Amino acid sequence: MWRKTELDLFMQGQFVIEDEEKEDASASVIEKKEPTEGIGDVSEEIPTQPVKFQSFEDAEKKNIHHNMSSFAETTGLGYLKSQAIEFVNYNKRQMSRIYPKGTRADSSNYMPQVFWNAGCQMVSLNFQTPDLPMQLNQGKFEYNGNSQCSVQVIAGQFLSDKKVGTYVEVDMYGLPTDTIRKEFRTRLVPFNGLNPVYNEEAFFFRKVVLPDLAVLRFGVYEENGKLLGQRILPLDGLQAGYRHISLRTEANFPMSLPMLFCNIELKIYVPDGFEDFMAALSDPRAFLTAQEKRTQQMKAMGIEETDINTTGVGAKGATQGTKVEEEKKEDLKFESVTAESLRLEKGFQKTARKQQKELDAMKKRQLKEQLAIQKQQCIAIEKLIKGKKKETLKNELVSDPSVRKLVKEQTEQWSEMVERHRKEEWEVVKQHLTDQKEILKGLMIAAQAVQKKQLEAKHDRLLTYLEVYSTRVSQEVANDKTLRTKGEKDRRLKEKKQNNTKKFTDERKMYRCI
Repeated sequence: MWRKTELDLFMQGQFVIEDEEKEDASASVIEKKEPTEGIGDVSEEIPTQPVKFQSFEDAEKKNIHHNMSSFAETTGLGYLKSQAIEFVNYNKRQMSRIYPKGTRADSSNYMPQVFWNAGCQMVSLNFQTPDLPMQLNQGKFEYNGNSQCSVQVIAGQFLSDKKVGTYVEVDMYGLPTDTIRKEFRTRLVPFNGLNPVYNEEAFFFRKVVLPDLAVLRFGVYEENGKLLGQRILPLDGLQAGYRHISLRTEANFPMSLPMLFCNIELKIYVPDGFEDFMAALSDPRAFLTAQEKRTQQMKAMGIEETDINTTGVGAKGATQGTKVEEEKKEDLKFESVTAESLRLEKGFQKTARKQQKELDAMKKRQLKEQLAIQKQQCIAIEKLIKGKKKETLKNELVSDPSVRKLVKEQTEQWSEMVERHRKEEWEVVKQHLTDQKEILKGLMIAAQAVQKKQLEAKHDRLLTYLEVYSTRVSQEVANDKTLRTKGEKDRRLKEKKQNNTKKFTDERKMYRCI
């Protein structure tokens, strides 16, 4: 402890420690080496600027990579639910931090896996609480670095110093499609906590979509459900083979003796139908040896390789060839239904001819009326000028009021007739166009109904085929002895149905291209 006088001297800047080495002014100065051009200093700190989050659109518009925003877990979950794609793109561009909500007065933790899946770089947890989320966090970052994984729990060692029954659970956490919990569990070995032998069949995680985010959790429990030890291992840090896995406490502290003896197998995921192809790639010599053996057997029977034509031969090939031919026949190619094509229909042509006859008759009637009025007006003019001399006829006609009155009346009569004919023709043409519109509409609806009926018939045939295909797949999964639990069968069935649906649609595309 410092004395009061020393503290006063220190506050005044006059306190000196006598044992402190004095700086040697004569010492050689070490020159600072300039960093080599083109090689960055890996120890250089990259600053981040905390900013209040406004929106994903605003952050994308600003595009400032060193800006970092913080989100409460509830806010983060809300964005994951409503704007998941924008949240992931945001994390690709800049950093985000997730912190527990304020109502966690008991210092409990939330599951960090969902935020890791979205790419959040800093997921804050309450380290004083040794629960499952904390175990996931510590297990995930224990290693810094295959999509098929099988785990066989063989035995345990020094699990408990009591004669209690024990069992082991193996879970996987990762993407929602990769997360499997409370499904893989060994049998209960009673009255042996020292060296129980489980010797279970392997727990098979057939398809892991994103191994980089997946972790395995081993949990050892007493028969009453009490946790004896646990261990969480990142999938990308696992090594295949027979392994001793040392366990940890609930608070993730290492335990000296307890461990599990397991056999771990890591493989590349191979979709259905490509097993033989993958086997040939994995061991080409064995594949070639088998191929040569078959060729030699065929030669021994006097059959050369060049004599064999496998195109369309065999039940499977014949069925597929027949299927292709049927599909080519069933492939519907509808021509575009246009107004021009509908006008060529028999019903429209019949109506058009009838309308044209009606229009021609009307014009003929109008022409007859025009000729009659024209003749009538000419007779009236001739009566008016009858008996007058030709020399004075022109001047008399211009100045004669009766002639001017007659010409005016005839002009009005002719104009009224022309206007009436025009309106009559317009009304007829308008009615004809309306009738043609209704006829074209009816023809279009009828053509659409025919095409729709054909499409529905084809859809029903394809749907029936797909249902039969799915039923066969369901029976195969139900009869698969390697699938022991309902969860395994459901996942396997879902995977097969997805693959079969994709294969089914790809086949249809291929058939349409033939």
